[in-house]
Order: sequence, then C-alpha cells, then structure tokens
Amino acid sequence: MIHNDVLRRLRFALAINDTAAIGIFKLVDYDMDVDYLHSIMKKEGEEGYLPCRDKIISLFLDGLIVKRRGKQEGVEPVILKAGERLSNNEVLRKIRIAMSYKDEDMINALQMADFRLSKNELSAFFRKPDHRNYKVAGDQVVRNLLQGMVKKYRPDAKKTAHTKEQVRQNVKADMQAQKVKGQVKEQARNKATKPSSVWGKTS
Repeated sequence: MIHNDVLRRLRFALAINDTAAIGIFKLVDYDMDVDYLHSIMKKEGEEGYLPCRDKIISLFLDGLIVKRRGKQEGVEPVILKAGERLSNNEVLRKIRIAMSYKDEDMINALQMADFRLSKNELSAFFRKPDHRNYKVAGDQVVRNLLQGMVKKYRPDAKKTAHTKEQVRQNVKADMQAQKVKGQVKEQARNKATKPSSVWGKTS
C-alpha cells in the first residue's frame, strides 16, 4: 500500500495534527520539516506530491509506539537504509503494537470496514517469513484496518470534510447542483410561456 495513504489515514483516524505529527517524529530523533510533511500527505496527482519513503513511515510508526506506550530502555528504532522496504506485514505489526491491539481488536476493526478475517488468517501475517504458515498481507488488509480505525475513533468522519480537497469537491458539487436547479427552473418558465398555437403568437 502507498505509504502516503497509510500516513494520511492513520493521522486522520487518530486526529494527529501537524504539530503532533512532528512531535511523534522527534520521539525517534527525526526532525520532520513541515513542508515535506505536507508533501507526503498529498495524494498522487496533487500539486507538490512527494512519495513517502519506507524510512519515513517506519519512523512515524515507531514514534507512534513510543508516544502511546513509552520508550523502552535500550531499544532504539531501526532506521531503514536506502533500498530497504517496509512490508504491509510490518505496517500491521507496528500499528498493532502502537495501539496495544489483541487479535480480537484487529478483527473487530476490520469488521467495522466490512472486511472479514479469521483469527488464523490474521495470525499468519505476524509469523516469521520463513514460517510455513506465514502469509503476505495484501493492500486491502491494511486499507480496511485503517478504514475500520477511522470508523471506530472518528464516527463523525462521513459528516466531516477533513481535507481541503474534500471541501473543494463539496463546494463544487453544491455549485453544480444549484446550476442544474436553475436550469430546470428556467426550462419550466420557458415551457409555461410557450405559445400553445403551432402558428405562434396570435392577436
């Protein structure tokens, strides 16, 4: 799954603003520039978009773990090197640790997004890659977990336009609706004043 989407949806689910996000990065000794943060919060195709690197999303998730569970003595965050990738399985694992989720909590969050997963299927995502029951987590698992978290922690999400793009889309939709409504009224007026005779207006 695109890391920009993970960062954006997780921040929204947990109501993490820019200041809080920068603070989370500081917990793992990373100085996040606010302009760069805004760039990796954008969607593909938006002006100023930059891809969120594996290193960055990994640091954010590690910082979230520290914020929510405290820093463990002698445990330092693993900083990914260039070329190293953070898998969906690792994203799930870090979210699970940060949120102190048990199997039932993750399954319930997935169910809130209408995504069904058994306990055995979930456990397979957290096996070691060389384990015979290990299973690679697909994008849909991460996406639905985040969607379930939004529904759990932000039940008003559907009523709230939480991005500038959504606000613009809502305004555009309202303007279009008003335009169509005006066109319908104009057509009704024209129809009402149209001469009934096929010969046009009569004296």
